[in-house]
Amino acid sequence: MRILVAGGAGYIGSNMTAMLAAAGQEPIVFDNLSKGHRQGVGQVTFVEGDLCDFDLLVRTLKQHSVEAVMHFAALIEVAESVQQPLRYYRNNVSSTQNLLSAMEAAGVEKFVFSSSAAVYGMPTEIPISEDCPLRPINPYGQTKLAVEQMCHFQSKTGKLRYASLRYFNAAGASADGKLGEDHRPESHLIPLIIQAALGKRKSVSIYGTDYDTPDGTCIRDYIHIEDLCGAHLLALERLDSEPELIYNLGTGRGYSVRQVIDTVRRVSGKDFKVVEAERRTGDAAVLTADATKAREELGWAPQFGELETIVATAWKWHSSHPDGYTD
Repeated sequence: MRILVAGGAGYIGSNMTAMLAAAGQEPIVFDNLSKGHRQGVGQVTFVEGDLCDFDLLVRTLKQHSVEAVMHFAALIEVAESVQQPLRYYRNNVSSTQNLLSAMEAAGVEKFVFSSSAAVYGMPTEIPISEDCPLRPINPYGQTKLAVEQMCHFQSKTGKLRYASLRYFNAAGASADGKLGEDHRPESHLIPLIIQAALGKRKSVSIYGTDYDTPDGTCIRDYIHIEDLCGAHLLALERLDSEPELIYNLGTGRGYSVRQVIDTVRRVSGKDFKVVEAERRTGDAAVLTADATKAREELGWAPQFGELETIVATAWKWHSSHPDGYTD
C-alpha cells in the first residue's frame, strides 16, 4: 500500500516510515522540515512541502497513487500552545482541514491521525478509558479534539475512514539504534534526563514533589515508539472493515518522575544534578491509559512495556548521537 506520512521526518513519523518500509509498504514522506530531520527519513520517497499547500498535496496524492494517509505533522508543546494559540490552531487544525480536503479531492479515504491523551484534560477516572469525558485544558489538547471532531463529521459523508489514536507518553528509540528523539528545544522527560546524564544539560528539574503519589512526583504512562507505530499498522488494517476507530495507546502502567530519573541513572551508569522545583499549572498527579480496547479489537500487544527497556533504547540512540541529528 502507498501511504503518505505527513510529518514523516519527525520523531514518531520517522519511526513509522521505517516500520512501514520494513513491512513491505510504500511510504511517501511529506514534511516541511520545520521540526523534523531529513536524516531520519532514510531511503524512501520524500516530498518537502507544507500542509497549507493544497495544490502540492493533491498533486502528491495523485502522482503517487496514495491509498492512505498517516498524519504526524502537529505542533506538540503544551506551554507554547498557551502562549501562541493561533499558531497551534493554524498548524494543527487549519492545515489538517487542508489535508483532509486534498484527500477528498484526490479520492483518498483512509486516514490515521496522531491524537493525544491531552483531549481528556484533567481526567475524572484513572486509568483513562476512551469513554472518559473530553475536556482539554489547553490549546494543544483542544486542537487535537477539534481534528477528531472534524474527522467524525467527514466520516459521516462516506468519504473518510479514520482512526484516531490517543497517545500517552511516546518514548524510547528504534531497537536498531538508528532513529531517536530530537526535539529542539526538547521538552520530554526521558531525553531531558539523558541530556543531563550526557553532560549536555546542567541539571534536570522535578516540577512538584508533593503530589498524592507514592514518592510525591507525577506518574505517567510511557509507551515505546515501536509499540506505538505497531498499533498504527493494525489500525490501518482495521479501517478496511470499520469507518471510525478511536483508541488509547499506552501500557496502562505508570512510572513516577523519580523512577524515571533512577532508571536513567541505572541504565547509563551516570550521575547528574536534580533540582526540585514548584508544580506546573495543569499537571495531573497520575495519567495512565486503559488500552483494553486496542488490545482486544486490534490484537495489539506492546513488546517494550518495561521502563528500563524503553530507557535503554533511548540511551543507546542519544549516547551515539549526543548532538542529535546532524542535518
